[in-house]
Amino acid sequence: MSQSTAAPKASHPRWLRLTHWLNALAVLVMVTSGWRIYNASPLYDFSFPTGITLGGWLGGALQWHFAAMWFLALNGLVYLAINLASGRLSRRFFPVSPSGVWRDLGAALRGRLGHADLSHYNQVQRLAYLFVMLDIALLVISGLVLWKSVQFPLLRELLGGYDAARHVHFIAMTLLMAFVAVHLVMVALVPKTLLAMIIGRKEPV
Repeated sequence: MSQSTAAPKASHPRWLRLTHWLNALAVLVMVTSGWRIYNASPLYDFSFPTGITLGGWLGGALQWHFAAMWFLALNGLVYLAINLASGRLSRRFFPVSPSGVWRDLGAALRGRLGHADLSHYNQVQRLAYLFVMLDIALLVISGLVLWKSVQFPLLRELLGGYDAARHVHFIAMTLLMAFVAVHLVMVALVPKTLLAMIIGRKEPV
């Protein structure tokens, strides 16, 4: 009697790992150069230490920022296109419901959320990843308004005007950094997720 064994597959395929790390690099450049740009005309009553900013001066920071913006946008489009074309978006990120998020959040806080199958996202992860996709899209859109306000009048009006777009851009950046902070804490708590994102990990089909 023959027994068939399903071939293992990578929990994080090569294209996903590549776009993830390219995205991380683009975000790092965008945020640190953005802090330097912010310091040139602070929106709130504080500035960022120059030691954690990129660009050296306003013109240099703008060059880094715009280069990273296009890189982030193109990399994000590739990521989204592959997710949609492969059906991965619907398989990995849905369904999401308030009750499901609450249940998985409670299990996580009690230390009862399993991490054996890294290819499966719990509903807290699904919500967080869907949120960060939308947040990055908002960062790019608001950034276009700040960069070319006259050329994008519809986007400017949708965001409530140029000044409002500055607030939207800053808040979206802050939320992105909050996501990154939580993401790093979770990686520290479950170190094998970092290894899987570097070399991939084989999971049963």
